[in-house]
Amino acid sequence: MKPFRKNLAIAIDGGGIRGVIVTKALTMLEAALGHPLHDSARLYAGTSTGSIISAALAIGLDTPRIHELYLALGDTVFEKSWRTRLYPLSRYRYTHKPLEIALHEQLGDMKMKDLWQDLQLTDIVITSFDVLKNKTLFIKPWKLQYQDWLLAHAVLASSCVPTYFSPVDGRYVDGGVGAYANPCYLAAYELNFCLGWDPAETTLLSFGTGRPPELLKQGEPDRLYAWDWVDPVLDAFLTSASDQQVRLVETFFKKLDFRRYQVDMPEPYEMDEVSAVPQFLELGTQMGNMILNDELDRALRVTPTTPRQEAARQ
Repeated sequence: MKPFRKNLAIAIDGGGIRGVIVTKALTMLEAALGHPLHDSARLYAGTSTGSIISAALAIGLDTPRIHELYLALGDTVFEKSWRTRLYPLSRYRYTHKPLEIALHEQLGDMKMKDLWQDLQLTDIVITSFDVLKNKTLFIKPWKLQYQDWLLAHAVLASSCVPTYFSPVDGRYVDGGVGAYANPCYLAAYELNFCLGWDPAETTLLSFGTGRPPELLKQGEPDRLYAWDWVDPVLDAFLTSASDQQVRLVETFFKKLDFRRYQVDMPEPYEMDEVSAVPQFLELGTQMGNMILNDELDRALRVTPTTPRQEAARQ
């Protein structure tokens, strides 16, 4: 693995229990480094499950502990109940109370501003979506309007996926509802324009939570009814938006040491599919080996072609 540059930033996608993929990979990375990631990284960006992992790293939890918590709390957070059985009549499938309790147990009463008051300032960008104002929120420790937010509350606001959990405070839902399920561009913008880090002296590690397989085969779209289009369209939006963030970083931060890691899932696992944790552990090991062997995601370094180059190819 190539050494990191002077500054290190970490960005983690959303994906529910698929965060196990990332926590497993991070334990392998931390073991290779020989010290906690928090000793090196001072900027984190996370959406949904990515905000949970980012917040835990930001307060100094080591990666084995974070990984253990994911394995232990999956069944608690996604506990089946009458809401799950009666959904969609129940409006949402799970109460977010178990997640809220777990976050407060691990993050305590720490406020966002507390991350910005020690000798080594730690920045974090947590995304959430305010459905009343129809806008994405970028919750940061140095922004005045968020300084008194509890870190646990900010993470909860980023993690409540519509239809899975009820909105927080009646208005805040998963940050991935906007275009930032993959927050790598937010991290690149933050480190350059807000923290003033030189991209030439910075490494940005970006972690996905699994790319879903292709849902349709040749000819199948011709036979779809209106309701059959929901899953393919949603999947196309999420995948395209995620890869778009990668290309934005590549386009506008060319001097940045940008390393994007993603794995291809063999089937479309849902964000609450706790029974698939063994498969996620295998995918996490695969991602960990990618990190250690400098094998980047195939979405990186897609070379654009001009009309003249395309004509020459034909």
